Amino acid sequence: MTAAWIRKEGKNAKGGLNEKGRKSYERENPGSDLKAPVKSGDNPRRASFLARMGNMPGPERKPDGSPTRLLLSLKAWGASSKADAKAKAKAISARNKK
Repeated sequence: MTAAWIRKEGKNAKGGLNEKGRKSYERENPGSDLKAPVKSGDNPRRASFLARMGNMPGPERKPDGSPTRLLLSLKAWGASSKADAKAKAKAISARNKK
């Protein structure tokens, strides 16, 4: 049987992993410490996530027009596209340097 983080039951329908998925991943990968998302504000983790995901290869939409998991995750963290994610990451980082 595959781990919950790989199956639908460990994934959040709006993108990313749910608590069950994070715990399942941590069991399979000792030493890992996945934290719940920081979906708003100027948290450095949010800036890092948006920058990383904004540079991910692959499409934002499937051939049928529905969003990919990448786009769902970006939207959950407050970005509407990969370009928007890069811009928001840059802006958050600039505000945090002050």
